[in-house]
Amino acid sequence: MPNRLSMNIAILLVLGGALLQAPAMVLAQQAPPPGASSSVQAPESPPPSAPKIDSGDTAWMLTSSALVLLMTAPGLALFYAGLVRRKNALGTIMQSFIALALISIQWILFGYSLAFSSDIGGVIGNLAWVGLRGVGLDPNPDYGATVPHQAFMAYQMMFAAITPALITGAFAERMKFSSFLLFILLWSTFIYDPLAHWVWGVGGWLRKMGALDFAGGTAVHISSGASALAAALVVGRRRGHPTHPMPPHNLTMAVTGAALLWFGWFGFNAGSAIAANKLAVSAFVVTHVAAAAGTLAWMFTEWSSRGKPTVLGAASGAVAGLVAITPASGFVGPLSAIIIGAGAGVLCYSACILKARLGYDDSLDVVGVHGVGGTWGALATGLFASKAINPDGANGLFFGNPSQLGVQAIAVLASMALAFVGTIILLKIVDALMGLRVSDEEEGIGLDLSQHDETAYIL
Repeated sequence: MPNRLSMNIAILLVLGGALLQAPAMVLAQQAPPPGASSSVQAPESPPPSAPKIDSGDTAWMLTSSALVLLMTAPGLALFYAGLVRRKNALGTIMQSFIALALISIQWILFGYSLAFSSDIGGVIGNLAWVGLRGVGLDPNPDYGATVPHQAFMAYQMMFAAITPALITGAFAERMKFSSFLLFILLWSTFIYDPLAHWVWGVGGWLRKMGALDFAGGTAVHISSGASALAAALVVGRRRGHPTHPMPPHNLTMAVTGAALLWFGWFGFNAGSAIAANKLAVSAFVVTHVAAAAGTLAWMFTEWSSRGKPTVLGAASGAVAGLVAITPASGFVGPLSAIIIGAGAGVLCYSACILKARLGYDDSLDVVGVHGVGGTWGALATGLFASKAINPDGANGLFFGNPSQLGVQAIAVLASMALAFVGTIILLKIVDALMGLRVSDEEEGIGLDLSQHDETAYIL
C-alpha cells in the first residue's frame, strides 16, 4: 500500500490546479475603423451555404480512425497478451482481434443507429440508420459539418470496438471463447450504445445536462472499468489465485503494446475534435503530457513504496495518464494535463495495490487503471475545464464554475450504475445459456490449446 506521502502528493496536485492554470482568455471586441459612420447599415448576410467537405478534416478523421483501430489490434492485444501466462497468449490476442471484427459488424447493422440516430427519451437512438440507411457521404452537421457522415461513423466504430476489448483483461485466462462472443455482442448493444448516446448523441440526457466528455471517459473507460469489476466478481478467480504466482510471461510484448496504445491515443483524443484544427492540436499536446506525467508518477510512487521502479509500472502509468486525460483532453491546457496525469499515476497504482486486499481477481487491472483513471479524469474535467481552451465547453471549479463538478459526478455515477448492474445481468444470462468458464482441465492446459488448438510458441 503506498505510503501517506504518495497520497499527499495526489492531494497537493489537485489543490495546485488553481494556481497552475492560466486565467481564461478574454475576447476583445473589434472597434469600427476610423471614420466609419455608425449610421451605415451593414449589408445583409448571405443565406447559409450547404455543408462542404473539407479534405484536410476528412484526411485527419480517416487517419484518426486508423490510429484508434491500431489501439485494439495490435496495441491492446499485445499489451494484454504479454501480461498473461504463456499458455493463454494467443487466446488473449484472439479476444481483442475478434472484438474488432464482431463489433464492427454490429456497429454497421444497428449499433451506430442506437448510439447516434434521432433520440428516444434522451436514452437511446432509434433504428432509422439501421444498416447505415441514410448515413452517406455528405456531412451531417450534428456530427461534423466538414467531413462525410460515414467518416464520423467509422471513427466512432473504432471506439465501439475497443471498449468491450478492454473488459477482457478482467476475466483473462478463464472464459470460454463462445461465451465471450455472446457477452461482448450483448454488452455493446445494451450498455455501450446507450451510454454513447447519453454522452455524445444529440438529445442524450447527459449531453443535454452539460456533462463534458471529450473522448470517452464515461462511455469507454468508466463503463469498461465498472463492467470489469462486475465480470471479476461473477466469473470468479482463476484456479490457483492468489496462492500461486501468475507473473506476466513477456514484458517486452506488454511494453510494446503499451507504446502502441500511447501512439494510437493521439487519434483517440485529438481526433475527437472532428477536424484538423486548433482544438485537435491542444488535445494532441495534453494527451502526450498526461501520459508522460502518469508514467513518472506511477514509477516514483512504486519506487518509494516497493524499493524499485519496474518497467511494467512505467507502462501502466502511461496508460493510466492516457485514460485520465481522455475526457478532459478537449477542455484543459498542458499544466492541468500534468496534474491530471500525475494524479492518475498515483491513484491508479494505489487502486491496483488495494485489489490484493479486497480479494477479487481482476487479472490485468482493468478496474484499477480504467475504472479509477476514468473516474478521476471525468471529475478532474469538472475541476480544470476552461472555456479559454474550448469555448463550446464549460468552465470548471477552478475557473469559477463549481456546478460543473457536480454535473461530472452525476455522469460518473450514472455510467457506473448502468455498466455494473447491466454487466451482471448479461453475464448471468450468458452463464445460464452456455456457461461462462472453461472447465478446470481446460483452464489448466490454457486457452490457446483448449479454445483454439494452437500454441503461441514452439520451443
